[in-house]
Amino acid sequence: MTPEFGPPIDIILPTRGVVPLIVSSPHSGQIYPESMLRAVRLQLGQLRRLEDAFVDRLLDIAPGLGAPLLHARFARAYVDTNREAFEFDAGLFDEPLPAHANPNSAKAKAGLGTIPSRIAGQAIYRAPLSLAEAERRIALAYWPYHHALQRLIDQARARFGQVLLLDCHSMPSFGASGPLGSGGIDFALGDRFSRSCAPSIIQRTECLLRQKGFRVARNRPYAGGHITAHYGQPEIGVHALQIEIRRGLYMDEHTMQPHRALGGIKTVMRDLLSWLAAFMKEGVPSLRQDALPITDPAWQGS
Repeated sequence: MTPEFGPPIDIILPTRGVVPLIVSSPHSGQIYPESMLRAVRLQLGQLRRLEDAFVDRLLDIAPGLGAPLLHARFARAYVDTNREAFEFDAGLFDEPLPAHANPNSAKAKAGLGTIPSRIAGQAIYRAPLSLAEAERRIALAYWPYHHALQRLIDQARARFGQVLLLDCHSMPSFGASGPLGSGGIDFALGDRFSRSCAPSIIQRTECLLRQKGFRVARNRPYAGGHITAHYGQPEIGVHALQIEIRRGLYMDEHTMQPHRALGGIKTVMRDLLSWLAAFMKEGVPSLRQDALPITDPAWQGS
């Protein structure tokens, strides 16, 4: 419990038989503490551009399928849990960074570190922050999320021997002149270039979404962030897959409001989670076996 915004996270536990699947939504929180809002120079609407708005609503069907849902209540602009704990932009602070900080990552240099400092090139804060404030936020928000996620993984692995962590995000739509080509994409799947989960998991996820008529890309423009990289250890039975959903599929990206299609995308996610849960219960093949080509006719043409 925090003094400014109550519980930093919500964990919605399964309402039916548990399955070896965990759903994570680290960027869908919409609580902006007053202490933060007093320090920023941008409007709330600008800060909200960092949100994966309504992703938690798209995935709130997970507990009914047997998978716990973990999501942040605090906004990403306050703390980004999909970064290393101290991935700091050195220009954000009024004092030298400690030795354990990492100011050299591409995300930190772009102003999108653990404490975001810029949005679309614009500084978020009117003045530098103190390191004490950064440490306070990490203690209040960052570590509770990761400690809860590690507990869920440990529990599932102890029960089933393996588990899939599905880390869920949203991405802005790309126009015809965007970096992904004239067609754009609807879903981006990231497995850290085959390092964070068994090949069959991402391959079958892609095929299912394509069969439903969606445009899917692997590891572009997002290959998976810190959560996928840190927790994904398929060699010990912990698989992690990041999924990015195009915001225009379910919300108005200008007004930041969901539209009627949200229900349809939620049904798609229900189908996907149901399939992933069933696949994980059957048991993922060993990595050596999983590398073999898939010959099931149901998955041809992907």
